[in-house]
Amino acid sequence: MAFVSIYLNFMGNAEEAFNHYKKVFKTEFSTPLMRMKDIPAQEGAPSLPEAEQNKVMHVALPILGGTQIMATDMLESMGHKLVEGNNFTISLNPDSKEEADRLYNELSEGGTEAVAPHEEFWGYWGTCKDRFGIRWMFNVMQQQ
Repeated sequence: MAFVSIYLNFMGNAEEAFNHYKKVFKTEFSTPLMRMKDIPAQEGAPSLPEAEQNKVMHVALPILGGTQIMATDMLESMGHKLVEGNNFTISLNPDSKEEADRLYNELSEGGTEAVAPHEEFWGYWGTCKDRFGIRWMFNVMQQQ
C-alpha cells in the first residue's frame, strides 16, 4: 500500500532527536535503526571516517494518523551541510516502479538536483527538488 512520509536531515543528532520523538509520540521505530557502517561497501567509494560510522543512515517512526517521520544524519566527510530548506524531504512510497517514475518525471520537470529512480540495495530510489524548491524522494521497497 502506498504511503507518504516526511524525511528529516540532521547534522549528527538524528538518533537523539528520534529517541526524543519516540517518547513524545509513545511509539516505537517501525524499522530497525540503520547506521552508516551498515551500508554495503561500494566499489571505488572512500570509506567513512571512524567518527561517522555510527551516525544514522535511516530511522523511521510512526507519529499521528498514519504519518511516519524518517531521518538520516548528513555527513561532513561527504560535503553535506545542513541549512534551512534541506532539512526535510517529502518521501513518496508508491506501489510500483512505474508510478515512482511517473511521479519523478512530473515533479522533477523544471526542477534541480535530480537523481532519477534506480536500483539501490534497499529498493528502487530517486530524488529531486521541484521548480518550487520542495524536495521529493521516491522509494519502492524491495519485496521480502
